[in-house]
Amino acid sequence: MGGGPNNPGSLKAVGELGAPLIVPLNPNSRLGRKARSPLRQGRVAMESIIVGIDVSKDRLDVAVRPSGEAFTVERSPRGLEELISRMRGLSPAIVALEATGGYETIAAAALAGAGLPVVVVNPAQIRAFAKALGQRAKTDPIDAAVIAHFAEATKPVPRPLPDEATRLLADLVARRRQINEMLGAERQREQRITIPRLRKSISRLIRALERELATLDHDIDDAVRSSPVWRDKENLLSSVPGVGPVISRTLIAELPELGTLGRKEIAALAGLAPFTRQSGKWRGKSFIAGGRTAVRSALFMGAMVAKQHNPILKAFFDRLVAAGKPKMLALIAVARKLLTILNAIIRDSRPWQIA
Repeated sequence: MGGGPNNPGSLKAVGELGAPLIVPLNPNSRLGRKARSPLRQGRVAMESIIVGIDVSKDRLDVAVRPSGEAFTVERSPRGLEELISRMRGLSPAIVALEATGGYETIAAAALAGAGLPVVVVNPAQIRAFAKALGQRAKTDPIDAAVIAHFAEATKPVPRPLPDEATRLLADLVARRRQINEMLGAERQREQRITIPRLRKSISRLIRALERELATLDHDIDDAVRSSPVWRDKENLLSSVPGVGPVISRTLIAELPELGTLGRKEIAALAGLAPFTRQSGKWRGKSFIAGGRTAVRSALFMGAMVAKQHNPILKAFFDRLVAAGKPKMLALIAVARKLLTILNAIIRDSRPWQIA
């Protein structure tokens, strides 16, 4: 059997006199679908290509599934050009990189800018996946293969990466958070130290950190106010009682998906989605885990203020506590509800309204 000379979707048979007969196939039949499928099969094969990239300081280790191809390029402009060229030739469905403290940012931005479907995956999930596979050895090529396997198994959805301005704002917000942490540590030391010379040293450092914090606040304010889109988002978010400039700017920088996802998906990104442990008739306590730590911390700050000054969230918190919910769990629920409200406000472009 096979396709006719002018019709690939046909069945060739032999007639009574030995001459070939061309019998058209029903395109919806099993044989018809099989006969017309070579191009479709090739397209499906291309779409199923998954790439995992392990990023280090000087190089990028690349693994391709299901072919098993592996190669390495430099983490440099020339290496990224080579990588993009090879990726375009593969036409992958997913290009997954592990978050590695910032080293992945340039590579992810370059690949996304070339129109490739980039996903930055959580390193904790990769480690857990490798452990589940029984993969004990750890080298950069092995890590790249594990990342590709993880992406193939979980099919993460590529989302647009933050643009350069958003990444800059995120860096400024992150630096502000670091300065605040250092300030807190130095102030605690100041309370414990009694030696005058050391107290003077700590006081000088505190003053320097406070000046740096003021400079960062000014830079963040300029960045937000220079962007009409961010300015509008900040005004919308800050309209909610309990949400101030720090929280709203953290969400703008660290959670650009706000307003584009459903309440369950956005809660999972922030690490506020409850996970249930259950086996047979046994049911354990639900807990939260993962997500973006900076976003979750900012929402907890907002929840602590909102449960006192936001009439809707205060009533919600009091109702949970009155029903016997532990205060910490009630606070988590308030943070999750606050995020749901903020997500709807950005989605609908409508400021906070009580009624």
